[in-house]
Amino acid sequence: MLHIIGGLDNPTSGQVIVDGQNLSHMTDEELTIFRRRNIGFVFQQYNLVPMLNVWENIVLPVKLDGKKVEKGYVNEIIDTLGIRTKLENLPSALSGGQQQRVAIARALAAKPAILLADEPTGNLDSKTSQDVLGLLKVTSKRFHQTIVMITHNEEIAQMADRILQIEDGKIVSDSGLV
Repeated sequence: MLHIIGGLDNPTSGQVIVDGQNLSHMTDEELTIFRRRNIGFVFQQYNLVPMLNVWENIVLPVKLDGKKVEKGYVNEIIDTLGIRTKLENLPSALSGGQQQRVAIARALAAKPAILLADEPTGNLDSKTSQDVLGLLKVTSKRFHQTIVMITHNEEIAQMADRILQIEDGKIVSDSGLV
């Protein structure tokens, strides 16, 4: 589902409309640019660039788009995620949890309209998990972002404004908007 919403895969039927744009009508290049500007991804695979340090990985999407990095905002994310002392490190020198924090910071740095997250706190300790979820909630409100999160953790799910439960590819319950 996250791959279809994010324009990484095509649906077998129907359309995917994000911010008024039909993703199936876009060329590969248009879709790449659209994703970079509008969709942040946090998947279980960190997808960090191995030859870039933490700072460079975080600001990469912003720089690829030719925009100026909002250092105050990015530094707030870095401090919240507790990775300030790791900025010069390469991903190979980080633990799995630290790599996940970098992936989350990178996803938030460009202030995407939609953040797609697959178990974003799965590799984090409970305190950092709470910090990350708090940051996601704050940024979602501040920057009017939609977060679509996949989780098996009921406690995390209860923090959401809306919960869709999916089984065998079908929605089996919908909490509605809170």
